[in-house]
Order: sequence, then C-alpha cells, then structure tokens
Amino acid sequence: MCKSKMSADATQPISTPRRTPRTPQLAQPTASSFEPSTSNTPSGRYTSTSSYKLSSQSQASTSSSSTSLSTLIDSLPVPENPILYDYSELCTATNNFLSKRFNPTPSSSSSTPSWRCTLRGKDAVIFQRKFRVKLSTPELRQRLSTLCRSHHTSITKLLGACVSSDYVFLVYEFVSGASLAACLRNPNNPNYTVLCTWASRMQIATDLAQGLDYIHNSTGLNVHLVHNHIKSGSVLVTEPHFNARLCHFGAAQLCGETDSYTHLNPNPKSRSEIEAVEGPDPKLNRTSSRKNQFEGVRGYMSPEFQASGVATQKSDVYAFGVVLLELLSGQEPFKYKFDKTMGDFIRTSVVDSAQAAIRYGGLRTWVDRRLKDSFPVEVAEKLTRLALECVHVDPDQRPSMGRVSVKISKLYLESKFWSDNMRAPTGISVSLAPR
Repeated sequence: MCKSKMSADATQPISTPRRTPRTPQLAQPTASSFEPSTSNTPSGRYTSTSSYKLSSQSQASTSSSSTSLSTLIDSLPVPENPILYDYSELCTATNNFLSKRFNPTPSSSSSTPSWRCTLRGKDAVIFQRKFRVKLSTPELRQRLSTLCRSHHTSITKLLGACVSSDYVFLVYEFVSGASLAACLRNPNNPNYTVLCTWASRMQIATDLAQGLDYIHNSTGLNVHLVHNHIKSGSVLVTEPHFNARLCHFGAAQLCGETDSYTHLNPNPKSRSEIEAVEGPDPKLNRTSSRKNQFEGVRGYMSPEFQASGVATQKSDVYAFGVVLLELLSGQEPFKYKFDKTMGDFIRTSVVDSAQAAIRYGGLRTWVDRRLKDSFPVEVAEKLTRLALECVHVDPDQRPSMGRVSVKISKLYLESKFWSDNMRAPTGISVSLAPR
C-alpha cells in the first residue's frame, strides 16, 4: 500500500510546503492569463501544469523589447505636438511686438529680434527670422513636427512657429540664465567672471560637445542636421551647476539656410528646380542685394563658409572650436589693436593667439588669468590642441563631433580626478593657543 501510494505521488509535482496559516489554492491556468512555456525549458523537466508561465502582457513586452530602435522611435508618440501659432496670438503676447526686446547678452546688440512672453500658459521666447527659402504651411508643419521630436538636455526646446509674409517666428522655451559671452566678458567688471573655476568651464565644454554631437549624429531623423548658429552669444549658461544649452536649434532647417532641409521633405525639389524659380543660389552671390546675403558672424565662419556660404557640419565644428578657445582664454573671437610702430590697427584673433601659445610654450599665460593658475596644465593643453584641430583650415582635417565629444568627456574625467586630488585635506585641526 505504501509503495502504491509512493508511486502515485511520484507522478505528481511535489509542492513546497509553506509556513502560512492558510494553504493557498492554486487556480487552474486559463487561456487568458497563462500560456504554455516552451522557450528556455528543458524537455521532460517540467510539466505544463507545474512550470512557470508567462502572461500575454509579459510576452508582449518581451516581443516589443526585440523591436529595432528605428521602429521603436517611429512608434513612440510625440510628447507635445509642435504648434503653428496664429500671428494674432504673437501680437497679443508681445503687445504688437512693442514690448521690450529680450537680449541674453546685454553688452552686445543682437541682430535677431526676440521677445520674451507667455504663450498658451508657457514662458517662451520668440525669435524673428527671415526665410531663405519660403515654405508652405504644410511643409513647415511637417518639418516642425520632425524637428520637435529631438530632445536633449543641452538644447533649448523648440515649441512651435508662426509664418508672416517673408518672416518666420520661432518659439522656444524660456530658460533662465545668461549667455556664455556675458559670463566671460562683463564690461562693467572685466576682472570678474562667474566661471572662475576650471570645473565650471569643463562642464560647459562637455555639455556643448554632447549637444552638438546629438544634433549631428544622434537625432534618429535620418538627416544630417546643421546648427549654423554656434557662437558664445547663442550658448546659455544656467545655475547652479553651470550647465550649458545651445539655442536656435532647427532655425537653419526651418528658414532654409542649409541644404539638409531637403531631406526632411518627402518630395524635395531639386537644385535645378529651385534655381529655375528663384534663380541661382543666393548664398553664392553676396553683393547683389541685401536679400542675397547669407547670415554669419565674424570670427565664427569657417574659410569655406565665407567662400561659398554653404553651411555644413564641418563649419559647425569650426565654430565650436572658436567657442572652445573663447572658453579657455576668455578672449573675444577677434579684436583690433592699435600698433604704434605701424600707426594702424591690427586684427588679432583667438585662433592666432592659441596657435602662438602652443607653438612657443606660453599656454599658462594664454589661459584666462581669472582662473588664477588653478587648472591642470596637461588637460588644458590637450583641450587647446583639440580646439585647434576643430578650426583647421582644411575641413577634411577637422574631427567629427562624435570624436570631439568623446575626447572632451575623457578630459572632463581627468579634470575631475585632478580636482579631487587638489581639495584641501580634511580631519586636520589647527590650534593657535600658546604652548
């Protein structure tokens, strides 16, 4: 009798005894909540009634995890749909554009009109720009929805746009802070800067490199985006950790300033079709009229951009290199000095001074003196050499932003290690009492 009972029990799965007052009743698996488990299970080891089974919801999540990244990005809904504002909304928010203009760099006059206001309950900044290539409303909406899918902590968020005649009004979120140009050069107190530590400047360099690398390589939009507005006045520095944000993201594509906007159009016009309607590329003819002048900032324009007016990712790398040299030295991109021996003004640039500092070994005197010589010299030299690679005359010799971002991230870690070792020792008591 014992043998028969033991043999009967051996055919059934043995459940582990529990130390609970009540013995739970195992419900029979149903088709809606359980399904047989066939993957990763050795045959003959578990039966269908005693093995662990995955619910339909778990299997759905498992199958969705194997979806490719591109398909996943396309399937994700946009958190906030881009907005095409009505012109009357902007007039009401800015008092018919008679409100005081917004300028994050008080020491300089911005060429782009901007206003700070509240639109649909959000604190925003409006920038007025002129179309290089006039866009229809459906095309603008399509490009705007594509660009607004890009989000990065080092980029100001694009909220929407508005079209009026030959102008486009771009609406960005308002971020409290000051421009990098204002932080580095305060006309009221030239000997003071809030960026008085090496850590703060490395933080800004790292944020800018990662933000621009995201624009060039990591948006997932299958398009080679170009920023085309990189300068120290377009970089916003926020407190308390001195993080940096790039402004004017998407302005080049929405205003038709670069050739990359054609990739955002499912049925783009060819260059011959554009020239047949609008004539030759106005960026190549800068002196015919004011309409045909391309936008650029002196000191940040690469040589090939000055010659052709065509903005590329390599021209972005050049402008980033100039900003990096500004960050290291605190100098302006270029300035004029009066030479008494020649009796004339001589143009000097931050690129020329950096090359001379590396060539003749005067890096310590070239780096911003307001750092008070408290910085790792080896890291500063590596960063300066990297910036000089970015401003190389030949665009093919300039590194990509992916490579630049990786190098700056490594230098950031080296700077952090240096900063940790340079901290004042703790646990030491000093007594001034007489012995």
